[in-house]
Amino acid sequence: MNQAELLRYVVETLDTLGIDYMVSGSHASIYYGEPRMTQDIDVVADVTLAHLPALVERFAAPEFYVSEEAARDATATRGQFNIIHSLTGLTIDIVVRKDTPYHQVEFDRRWRQPLLPGIEAYFAQPEDVILNKFLYFQEGGSERHLRDIAGMLRVSGPEIDTRYIGDWAQRLGVGDIWQAVRRRVET
Repeated sequence: MNQAELLRYVVETLDTLGIDYMVSGSHASIYYGEPRMTQDIDVVADVTLAHLPALVERFAAPEFYVSEEAARDATATRGQFNIIHSLTGLTIDIVVRKDTPYHQVEFDRRWRQPLLPGIEAYFAQPEDVILNKFLYFQEGGSERHLRDIAGMLRVSGPEIDTRYIGDWAQRLGVGDIWQAVRRRVET
């Protein structure tokens, strides 16, 4: 199974199980920006404890590895759990939707876009991908997040609502990062 097939399987599974989700992280930044290699698929999902038995069954051994205990803990704490494709080592990071004002707005803004021929998926809006990359950069300092943002601004810049980003960047405490990225892209 390659990454595109795995992404298709994840999206079809979440749609079938009625779990609201959105593709985020690297795959979303690639969708709106410049291509790069990534080993994981990031999906924000509104997973509940009631969803877990069917979700774990869809990602059963030996093809997949998922810790039901880790999934239960992540669901309870609105954290994250992983699903690993055993043969390839590809990872699906399921981020349980957080219950903050920003994350509710972000999730409400998700939109259905073409994913692969014949299939659509819910994606985070580009502005929200950028804002989350700011938050990840603030946590870990990885330049990769800033490169992804710069690529998105170069490719999708005219369609990106910079006023929305500026407003939420200030509210989320990452306004200084937003200003630095804008200066970097402008030069």
